[in-house]
Amino acid sequence: MALELRPNCECCDRDLPPDSTTAVICSFECTFCAECATQVLKGACPNCGGELVRRPIRPASKLANNPPSTKRVLKAEGCAAA
Repeated sequence: MALELRPNCECCDRDLPPDSTTAVICSFECTFCAECATQVLKGACPNCGGELVRRPIRPASKLANNPPSTKRVLKAEGCAAA
């Protein structure tokens, strides 16, 4: 099963395309931008408490058969409550 490669930061809704070098994820694939992850979340996922690490970049040649998710996930209360 491939990573979903979610299209946005769950906190600020910033676009995070599949080749983004600023996307971070937890082990449950919650997805955030590096800025929210470091400045607001202090490196911990607000959903599960897990570590946030850089999301790998899927090779462009693999995107056709393994496309990124188009479903945007956004925390209704934002990151401030994290």
